[in-house]
Amino acid sequence: MHIGVPTETKPEEYRVAITPAGVRELVSRSHAVHIETGAGEGSAISDAEYVAAGGEIAPRSSDVFDQSDLIIKVKEPQKEEIEMLGPDKTLFAFLHLAAYPDVAAGLIASGATAIAYETVQLPTKTLPLLAPMSEIAGRLAAQTGAHYLEQPNGGRGILLGGISGVAPAKVTVLGAGNAGSQAAIVAASLGANVTILDIDIDQLRKVDEQQHGRITTIHSSAHSIDKFVPQSDLIIGAVLVAGARAPVVVSEEHVAAMQKGSVVVDIAIDQGGCVATARERPHSNPIYSVNGVVHYAVSNIPGAVPNTATYALTNATLPYIIALASGIGTAIDRYPELVPGINIAKGKITHQAVAESINGDLYTPVQELGI
Repeated sequence: MHIGVPTETKPEEYRVAITPAGVRELVSRSHAVHIETGAGEGSAISDAEYVAAGGEIAPRSSDVFDQSDLIIKVKEPQKEEIEMLGPDKTLFAFLHLAAYPDVAAGLIASGATAIAYETVQLPTKTLPLLAPMSEIAGRLAAQTGAHYLEQPNGGRGILLGGISGVAPAKVTVLGAGNAGSQAAIVAASLGANVTILDIDIDQLRKVDEQQHGRITTIHSSAHSIDKFVPQSDLIIGAVLVAGARAPVVVSEEHVAAMQKGSVVVDIAIDQGGCVATARERPHSNPIYSVNGVVHYAVSNIPGAVPNTATYALTNATLPYIIALASGIGTAIDRYPELVPGINIAKGKITHQAVAESINGDLYTPVQELGI
């Protein structure tokens, strides 16, 4: 199969969909890999490294799309990329369609098959392709929150871990999945007073067992959010419902009740955000203030560390890319968790949560399309 790797066109997205090691694995299986020139530069990977691994460098993204049956990307396709897709193409990338209905409409019209990393789901409900990026985003969220709590950066001037005789910052994390738990662990390791909220007691139990009481675990409810959010110096939103728009659990009133110079980091912004006042921003201009509260809501947080993120992503996606290179049917037989990963096919939305967020009338189960 011909596999294409275009340069990411979303503003300030520096990751690339595959490493040279991944290219070598595909080429060793007699597949051709077409990489747009410069695609790896943001991740400190040169064209020469891809060529040495057996890849073929293409001068333009249009060449990559024209020559390839399977397109692998990091972020959702932009308008000009959607226009290069067709019924004979398969796209494998982070899509987050509930937050980007225009992208969904374009993919539906293209007739392409679109498989989302973030909805590939194992029977255990774990999300194996989202997990590494969630871990990175969670760790960065704690670091970022600590940075913006500093007074020169707009914050209250609080050291996250405090110091002898001075209390540490109060950090509340909403969601105890991969992103939230990693954020809580990093914040606690820096000495913060951390509370994590989730509706899933099993998730909270995992955090409690791993951290031996260093992190306070609380069942999430309207009451607990009312209690913990206003008194927090740092809020980290990490609420996720696979495929669906993130539920808004922090209201404008909650934010207004926080002290001026407090910080909100909304990791869930790539699914629409779980904080009512969160608005998507780029890395180059990541913060803004609402009622004196600093907000950080960058949709591609792992893009800040593209080298680490690219290698972590390829580690997770490569087995699925290898399988898809043998055809979708073969890949599904080998990895049934790819079925919920298929978000759009043959002009239909094939993931129920995505459809409910965009247009329920377009929902058709994958099994009914004969894929």
